[in-house]
Amino acid sequence: MITAFRSYLSTWVVRGLFGLLVFAFAVWGIGGDVLRLIGQRNNWVARVGATTIEAPQAQQAFQSQLQQVSRMLGAGNEPTPDMRRSVATQAVEQLIAQTLLTQEAQRLRIAVPDDALRQAVYTLPAFHGPGGQFDRARFEQVLRSNGMNEAHFLELMRTDLRQRQMTEALRAGATPPDVLARALFNFQGEKRSASIVELPFSAAKSPADPGEDVLRRWWENHPDLYRTPEFRRVRAVVLSPQTLAKDIQVTDDELRTSYEAHKSEYVTKEKRSAEVLSLPDEAKANALASAWRSGADWATVQQDAKNAGGVGVELKDATEAEFPSPELGRAVFAAAPGQVSAPIKGPFGWNVIRVSQVTPGGERGFDQVKEELRNRLLAEKATDLMYDRANKLDNLLGGGTGLDQLPGDLGLGAVTGTLDLQGNTLSGEPAPIPGPPELRSAIATAAFQAQKGDPPRLTEVPTPSIGGSSYYALEVEDITPAARKPFETVRQQVLQDWTHDAVRKEQETAAAKMLTVVKAGSSLADAAREAGLSVRETPLTTRGAPAPGFPAELVKPLFATKQGEPTMVETPTGFIVAVPAATEEPDPKSDEAGFRRVRDALAGSISSDIELSLVRGLTDRVRPQINPTMLDTIARP
Repeated sequence: MITAFRSYLSTWVVRGLFGLLVFAFAVWGIGGDVLRLIGQRNNWVARVGATTIEAPQAQQAFQSQLQQVSRMLGAGNEPTPDMRRSVATQAVEQLIAQTLLTQEAQRLRIAVPDDALRQAVYTLPAFHGPGGQFDRARFEQVLRSNGMNEAHFLELMRTDLRQRQMTEALRAGATPPDVLARALFNFQGEKRSASIVELPFSAAKSPADPGEDVLRRWWENHPDLYRTPEFRRVRAVVLSPQTLAKDIQVTDDELRTSYEAHKSEYVTKEKRSAEVLSLPDEAKANALASAWRSGADWATVQQDAKNAGGVGVELKDATEAEFPSPELGRAVFAAAPGQVSAPIKGPFGWNVIRVSQVTPGGERGFDQVKEELRNRLLAEKATDLMYDRANKLDNLLGGGTGLDQLPGDLGLGAVTGTLDLQGNTLSGEPAPIPGPPELRSAIATAAFQAQKGDPPRLTEVPTPSIGGSSYYALEVEDITPAARKPFETVRQQVLQDWTHDAVRKEQETAAAKMLTVVKAGSSLADAAREAGLSVRETPLTTRGAPAPGFPAELVKPLFATKQGEPTMVETPTGFIVAVPAATEEPDPKSDEAGFRRVRDALAGSISSDIELSLVRGLTDRVRPQINPTMLDTIARP
C-alpha cells in the first residue's frame, strides 16, 4: 500500500498539484506573510526614514519628562493615564525632531572638526577641575556617573554641534519688529493705581445671637465642615535609595568630586542696581558728575542729562552680564555703593554711575549640601540594585507572598499605622512613612484607592527630590469611615462659622450698594462719604506682581476696567470697591535693560518658531511613523 502510494506521488500530475498548492499558499497568505515578516522588527517606537527609535531610548526620554510633570503636579497627585500617554507622545515627538535634524545636517554635509569638538568639551563646566580648567579625571568620573563611555559621549556632542550649526544659522536672523517689542514692553511695564474703599469684615457690627435652632440648622446644612476624616490602617513596604543605603557605599571623596562637578548649582551671583547717566561727551559728563556729588537729586540730574542730549536710566537688580555693555557692567561692579563715579568711556558715549543697591551673591558650601549630594549619589548608584531588588519583590508578591513574609535581605523599609487621606495620623501629625515626600504622598493616596483585602502589588513612584524612582506595596488592614461630629462638641466652631457668614453677607451687601451708586454716576468719594467710609489711593502696580500695599485680588480686575468704571472684589479680610486712578506707560529709553530683555525674549520665541517650521517641513518630507502599540507600552503605569 505504502509502495503504491509512493509510486503515485512520483507521477507528474501529482507533482503539478503540489506545486499549485505551494504557489497558492505563497500568494494568498501563509507564504506571503512569512516573506513579509522576514527581517521585520516590531519593537521600534518610531521610524524616521531608515532610522528607528527603539524602546529603551524612548522609555528614558519618557521617564525624564514624566518626572518634570510629577514635580509640577506636586506631592500626592499622580499623572493620569491620559497624561502619561500625552507625555510619552511628546517625548517620542521630540526624539523624532532630533532625528530629523540630525539627518538633515548629514544631508547638508555639515561637519564638526575634531578641534571644534575638543574645544566644546573643554569648555563644559562639569568637566573643570578646581583651577577652572578641563580635568581628565573629572571628565571620566562624570561619564561613569552617567553610565556613558567616552566614544558615545563624543558622538552625542558631535551630533549636537552639527545640529546647532544648522539651527543657529536659521535663528541668527530672528529679529522682532519694534512695534511688537514695544507693545509687549508696554503690556508688561504698564502701571496703574486705584482709588479704593475698603469694607473689612472686622468693621462690621456683630449680629445678634442666632439661637440654638439656627445653629443646629447651620450644622445640619454644612456636614462637611464638621466631620472626622476617614482613616485607614495600612501595612506597607518601601524600596528606595534610602532603604538601600546600607548596601551602598558613598565615600567622602565621591561626595567632594560630585560637589565640584555641580558647583555652579550652589552659587548665586551678586546683583546690583545702579543709576546711570549717559552723555555724548566727557565735558558734559564731568559737569553732571560734579553737580550730582554736590547734592543734586536723581530726578534733577536725570533731567539735566536729557537737556544735554543724553539720558538717565535706572538699571535694577542685574548681574554683571545683564548690563547693556561689558564696560558698564564692569564699572558698576567695581564701584563703591552710594558714590558717584568719574565719567567712564563706553561704546556709546560717557557714563556716570551710582550704585543704589547691592544684593550679595552666595555659595552653599560642601557641608551645607552634603546630604543633598549623598541622596543624589545614592540614587545614581542604586539604579541597578534597585532594578534587581524590585524585580525580586515583584516576583514574590506576584507569587502570593505576604508583606510580613518577605525576606529581610531585599533592603526594604516597613511601616504599619493609621492615616487619613492627607497622610496624617489620628493625632494630626504626619505619618512616619520612610522615604521622600513624593513617596509618602503616593502611599497615602494609594491607601484610599485600595480596598480591604486587595492583594499588595508593587508600584513605582518618580521621586525627583532624591533622583530616580522608589517603590512601594501596601495592603489595607482596616477602615474607619468618616463621621459627623456631634453638635455639642463643635457648637463653638458652628457659632464662629455662622457669625463670619453673617458678617460677610452684610459687607457684601454694603459693597454692592456702593458699586451701584458709583455706576449710577456718583463719585466714589461721595459714595464713601455717604456710607461713613474713606477713600484710599493705592500705589502704582504692574500686571505681573502687586506692589507693596496693593491688594493682590484687585490687580486683574483693575487692568480689565476702563477709566472711570468701578469694580468690586473680595479679599480674605473683606470687600473692596475700586475705581482706576492713574496710569503710567513705561519708557524704553529710561529702562533700556528691561526693553532689551523683552526684545531678546521675543527674538528667542521667533527663533523657536523658525526651528519648529524647519522640523515641520522635514516631517512633511520624511513622513515619520509611530508604533502605537509600543507607545502604549511605554506610557503604561
